[in-house]
Amino acid sequence: MLSGLALLLLVCLHMRVQGKPRSQSLGCDDYLGSGKVMDKCGVCGGDNITCRLISGVFKHSLTKVGYHKIVEIPEGATKINVTEMVKSRNYLALRSRSGRSIINGNWAIDRPGKYEGGGTMFTYRRPNEIRSTAGESFLAEGPTNEILDVYMIFQQPNPGVHYEYVLSSEKPVVPQQPNHRPEGNAVNEQGGYDHHSNTHQERFNPAGGGREPPRLPENQVPAAQPPRRERQYNWKVAGATECSASCGKGSRHSIFHCVSRLDHGQVSDALCDSSSRPTPQEEACNLQPCPAFWDIGEWSECSKSCGLGRQHRQVLCRQSYANRTLNVHTSRCQHLERPEITSSCQMKICSEWQIRSEWTACSVPCGLGQRSREVRCVSNVGDFVPDEECNMNLWPINVENCDKGPCAKSWFYTEWGNQCSADCGMGVRTRGVLCLTNHISSLPLEGCGSERPADAQVCNNGLCENRIEWFTGPWSQCSAECGAGSQQRSVVCLMKSDEGFAIMPPYECSSLDRPLGQQSCYLKACGVKWYHTDWSACSQTCEGGFRVREVRCLSDDTMSSEGCDEQLRPAKREDCNPEPCIPSIDENCRDKYFNCNVVVQARLCVYDYYKTTCCSSCSRVAHRQSIHRGRS
Repeated sequence: MLSGLALLLLVCLHMRVQGKPRSQSLGCDDYLGSGKVMDKCGVCGGDNITCRLISGVFKHSLTKVGYHKIVEIPEGATKINVTEMVKSRNYLALRSRSGRSIINGNWAIDRPGKYEGGGTMFTYRRPNEIRSTAGESFLAEGPTNEILDVYMIFQQPNPGVHYEYVLSSEKPVVPQQPNHRPEGNAVNEQGGYDHHSNTHQERFNPAGGGREPPRLPENQVPAAQPPRRERQYNWKVAGATECSASCGKGSRHSIFHCVSRLDHGQVSDALCDSSSRPTPQEEACNLQPCPAFWDIGEWSECSKSCGLGRQHRQVLCRQSYANRTLNVHTSRCQHLERPEITSSCQMKICSEWQIRSEWTACSVPCGLGQRSREVRCVSNVGDFVPDEECNMNLWPINVENCDKGPCAKSWFYTEWGNQCSADCGMGVRTRGVLCLTNHISSLPLEGCGSERPADAQVCNNGLCENRIEWFTGPWSQCSAECGAGSQQRSVVCLMKSDEGFAIMPPYECSSLDRPLGQQSCYLKACGVKWYHTDWSACSQTCEGGFRVREVRCLSDDTMSSEGCDEQLRPAKREDCNPEPCIPSIDENCRDKYFNCNVVVQARLCVYDYYKTTCCSSCSRVAHRQSIHRGRS
């Protein structure tokens, strides 16, 4: 039996070989199984009371285009996050209290990237994906060494800007927002949390000047050291990698090779102990600054949506050094031509109002009415565009009042018509009769207070002589209940006299224009309807075949549709020619051999001699085989 001490030693050796137990994890204090994690204040095992999170939402409604201060970030702030809640045409800007622009200053928009300011590095993001709704933002770890002011470059209604940062609980927390009383909305402020530090699971040794490792329990046996052996191969420095940058401070790392201790020749790295391989040392290289360059920002939006406007961009002299790009004095870029910072722009030629018609007649024959004309907003290429694209202050009047004078309340009538209803004999002629008040209408007799004048009178163009004319009957009903159809009427040649009418042969009226006896008609739209083609030829002439046709659902404009009733859909396929096939009788095809059934059974019909000698029997067999193959 193993003693308890030996068993404990074996367990410790097993843990040394197998590594950490899977059921335990390393805490933030580097102790296995401690379970400690970093709190929101960056304290290992803390309880979130050594700092305060300050956050809020800027929701003020702004009206004036330009820079508006929305919040200030105090000195000592960390975990800074300022984010536009929804993508818009507004921009965020950042400036130090001393007046130095950090991001998007002087009416110029910087490109997304990293910018130094206030003692920390800010990451500026502006999502460009068309489908993305995320707004722009800037973030920094901090801490800041001065007060920074956050601005909004206002161009459209503010969708809201969320901001937050963390301050030590020792610092007073008063998030400053400018007073936007004329704009109306209040700021949504959220108080943070104070976090105090929790004691660390390591003891500090003042005398030793550092951390003291945790003591082992008194009953724990140290792990046995493996026996040492003389190594035949060692790691040796063999140079360094190339510098990671050609200027502005790069880095390179040492390279180690495995060599023999006897002749110092290079051997495979597998022969050396990988656990004893030295950690590559990093050293700086190419420390000279990179040449200065002009950093060109994006053009701002055009100052006018149409017509000639101006746009701006930021042009900074920048220089890269130590993996950071800094703003430098413009004199360092004097060897380069400075890009333009302003430019003229024109989104499009402004649209203008056009009067498209004359004034209409007054809406009433007397009294006060209205008249109108067509006024449209027309683009520079002649297209009609929404009225909002034209200057509403220059809009021409399209409706105005009109006065036709006082209205009379009496009967009004026209002159008698010159046309008599009959070319000869007795007829009538007519005239218009109206009672006029505030508007035109046919009123009862008492409306105008007197008897209504006659609107018809007898007329006579003299005795009718023998006259030949075409006479037409009424049109028949339309041949189609919907869609295009046709209708007919009778057209006859008649001779009119005082005694009456007499039918004459058509050639008697040949000198006159013959009226139409048929015309197209259209009662209403049919909507969608099934259409089909003729049947195709049958696939077989006998023994049952099939034929097909194409069926489509079409609208009135012959466009394909899915609105037809499927239950009324005509069949696309049907059977045809079901009668049995009757082989043609060839008088010359007959059996010349008395025992042709033996020839058929022996399958000798494939030979020309037997096919001729037993023509009738071989033909019947060939016909049956062809029918069988067709069915299969």
